[in-house]
Amino acid sequence: MSDILKQAAESRRGFLKATGLAGLATIAAATAAKSDETAPQRTPDAAVAAEIAKLPRLKQVLVDPPHMPEHDQVAKGGPKVVEITLPIHEKKVQIDEDGTEIWALTFNGTVPGPMIVVHEGDYVEVTLQNVPTNLMEHNIDFHAATGALGGGALTKIQPGEQVVLRWKAIKPGVFVYHCAPGDIMIPYHVTHGMNGAIMVLPREGLKDAEGKPFTYDRSYFVGEQDFYIPRDKDGTYRKYESAGEDMADALEVMRTLIPTHEVFNGKVGALTGENAMKAKVGETVMFVHAQATRDTRPHLIGGHGELVWETGSFKDQPDTNLETWLIRGGSAGAMVYTFKQPGIYAYVNHNLIEAVMLGATAHVVVEGDWNDDLMIQVKKPGPMQAS
Repeated sequence: MSDILKQAAESRRGFLKATGLAGLATIAAATAAKSDETAPQRTPDAAVAAEIAKLPRLKQVLVDPPHMPEHDQVAKGGPKVVEITLPIHEKKVQIDEDGTEIWALTFNGTVPGPMIVVHEGDYVEVTLQNVPTNLMEHNIDFHAATGALGGGALTKIQPGEQVVLRWKAIKPGVFVYHCAPGDIMIPYHVTHGMNGAIMVLPREGLKDAEGKPFTYDRSYFVGEQDFYIPRDKDGTYRKYESAGEDMADALEVMRTLIPTHEVFNGKVGALTGENAMKAKVGETVMFVHAQATRDTRPHLIGGHGELVWETGSFKDQPDTNLETWLIRGGSAGAMVYTFKQPGIYAYVNHNLIEAVMLGATAHVVVEGDWNDDLMIQVKKPGPMQAS
């Protein structure tokens, strides 16, 4: 460890002790000490490595949610090694119009982290980077991966370190990934924004409820995030000078299991106004919705879930024509709808308290010609008339 990293580590331990969090410092130190113990120590299989070395490689350019990286819906050719570089940034972000702040823990600088898209049979090779300016240990757990802790034991890194993890995508569907350093650091990191999603498409592409191939025209990633912001004695949301400084206060709020904010893509209004999702009449749009900790109930007001993979598994037949669907905490699901009318559609968590009062609302702005056969205002509002 360099002198700079040693100084950062000592500063962090000193901060924890100075603020009465010696117990948390002990947990953090113990977790770091166990990193080498939990990671399997073995010699890689040379034959497997030689076969994978023959495969073509593709660098995936990640983009900020709600957008998805460029991808083929039907795989071209055989399996590939898809290379992903995923830097971790601890950064202060504003999560509502009132100026409420949180020191977010992020993959690639966004809440949620970016969507990754591969095909069944591909290898996902992730270079995880814990940038030197960070204060905490981090790792990554892929729910799509096969192996203990989803790669979490193999990816623990301190500030200034990076690690490369490769795993084979053998389960098609949409899945959550998140940071899971151990113990209380798992919920602390996840509720500070450190989660994202990956989509593993079948090589032959998706099929509808009748088993027929179909494609979508656009796709969006909605990452739902619950935040637990501490308040001072006057009820004002507190602000902190560095990442992790809110730990004792945040843990108390988290124990209530009642979020102060329930938002899409990192902040209230992140997917409204100029940042609203876009579509046109006649376009088929896929929405992937992920929630790393709590159950949620997505609903498209004025539309329907024509095809819904509620559990996220593309191996299973999709449900059809759902008005509202359930995304279980710690999972992702997918919905497809073909827009038939123009206008502004609200995409919400249909716990309407969370949608309206806590922030879980997005908009889809749809362009096109209005169809009077589907809906029309027969008479404009006016005085009531006697019958």
